[in-house]
Amino acid sequence: MVQPEQVRQAIVNALPDASVDVEDLTGGGDHLQVKVVSAAFSGHSRVQQHQMVYRALKQELASEAIHALALQTNTPA
Repeated sequence: MVQPEQVRQAIVNALPDASVDVEDLTGGGDHLQVKVVSAAFSGHSRVQQHQMVYRALKQELASEAIHALALQTNTPA
């Protein structure tokens, strides 16, 4: 189980300008919906944007602390 704040912090550590919203979908801490807005995504495809977030959460995903991740990425408006 991982806390939403831990997920947010891991993403912000990798993408310092990111605005991150983490929602625990089941209350168990392993099924999360994450929305990330970062200027670092500019010029990158959606797949590349998601890969950037996956890299930030590599440890949590590898240990299966996060079992399911619904991810939405955007650049600032």
